[in-house]
Amino acid sequence: MPDLIHIEALEIDTHIGVPDEERATAQRLTVTLTLEPMADFQTLGDRIEATLDYAAVCDAVQALAAARPRRLVETLAEEIAAELLARFALRRLTVEIRKFILPQTAYVAVRIERPRL
Repeated sequence: MPDLIHIEALEIDTHIGVPDEERATAQRLTVTLTLEPMADFQTLGDRIEATLDYAAVCDAVQALAAARPRRLVETLAEEIAAELLARFALRRLTVEIRKFILPQTAYVAVRIERPRL
């Protein structure tokens, strides 16, 4: 079992949706990330600089989400995965985005898993 960092339900605000009127105002979504860092925890030596800066990960996700409107949650999930794999020392990650749009559901979610290529 790999060593993992899990960030649960990071709140983001973004303009997203297929109809123009849905994208007109920012929506609250949540992003859950499961990150497999390149370094195993046993090699960290209790040094902060040796581990993944998860505050920086959260900042990167929030900035990316706010950068521009999108039609699809799937697009945002792919962009988050690509950005995090490019900027941080990760072997793989899972991105789940929850959208609270349909009144008869708790949420609608997309989940992707991507390895470093």
